Amino acid sequence: MAIQLISITVVIFTGVYLLLVGYMRGGWKALRYFSKGGQTPRTKVSVLIAARNEEANIGRTLSDILAQNYPQELLEIIVVDDHSTDRTPAIVRSFVARGVKLLTLNESEPLNSYKKKAITLAIAEATGQLIVTTDADCRMENEWLATVVTCMERYDYFLLSAPVVYSQQRSFFEELQTLEFLYLIGLGAAGIGNRYPSTCNGANLAYRRDVFYEMGGFNGIDHLASGDDELFLHKVAAKYPDKIGFCKSTDAIVYTDAKRDLRGFINQRRRWASKSTHYKNRGIVALGVSIWFFNVLLVVSGVAAFTGYPELQPIFAAAISLKFLIEFIFLYPLCGFAKRKDLLVYLPVLTVVHTIYMVYIGIAGNMGKYQWKGRRVN
Repeated sequence: MAIQLISITVVIFTGVYLLLVGYMRGGWKALRYFSKGGQTPRTKVSVLIAARNEEANIGRTLSDILAQNYPQELLEIIVVDDHSTDRTPAIVRSFVARGVKLLTLNESEPLNSYKKKAITLAIAEATGQLIVTTDADCRMENEWLATVVTCMERYDYFLLSAPVVYSQQRSFFEELQTLEFLYLIGLGAAGIGNRYPSTCNGANLAYRRDVFYEMGGFNGIDHLASGDDELFLHKVAAKYPDKIGFCKSTDAIVYTDAKRDLRGFINQRRRWASKSTHYKNRGIVALGVSIWFFNVLLVVSGVAAFTGYPELQPIFAAAISLKFLIEFIFLYPLCGFAKRKDLLVYLPVLTVVHTIYMVYIGIAGNMGKYQWKGRRVN
């Protein structure tokens, strides 16, 4: 009886997963490709970076931003040093003569989200009407900022998410991460394409300064370690769902690096998952729970099928095969957009590994403590 119940439940949730990912595929397709053409940006922008112990990266990131094809009189760059113990502040100071502003966090009491505090401090000092956040380990082509800003100007968006892609993979593990990350970025973009914003990435995010204050900034979510991006997105979406966009342009891509080891990867994903229990939109919660439960069913049916219940093998094989197929359909155009179709060869491996990882992260991300940036986070 239990085996029959598992079989029926696997069939039902496989169908649910196919419908959900198929719906997201439609959302990506619905997004228009954006080109700024000959449009010249006219909005003053403040680019904000919260940096902690980024001496190996911050110099190249600032160089990329300073090299942007953007009117210099309309560009402001603010870096907030988050209690770095390396040469990060000194490196930033070497760019002060070129207009970069350095702020310093001086928090005597422990916080759970130093990054939100850093961004809030930077916005208070910013003079731009438009805020663009990125990370201290990112790279950009020189049309990045102009593309993001002209997209906001043309469609009068209040908040704009833009693509983030992993680059410079050094191992098979990092290539798997790159493919998996494209899946996550694609889900966020597709949600916006379906006019149902759910997620974004703070490494490439823009919003109006006045809207930040209208939403009360990070009030209500400032106690959480993560969420400076998507939980703020949810606040804006609750009031202005039609004023959120995604910049579907290769010129708007921000590049960053995958994690080099499993521990760093797990801690990063636990940090991202830790905010999920604080989602207020029931539809987004239902979506996340459905996907997680589908993966739980795959793990349970897979283990049972090969440890004494061979009658489950056809059901498991069909479910995992359909999962691979719909993910291939979803990822194919995303890999084409990122010019990384070569990564699709790893999808059969990722389909299986991702199932186990999703189950683990769904649990671990919402319990216990973890390490991030040399700090113990609740």
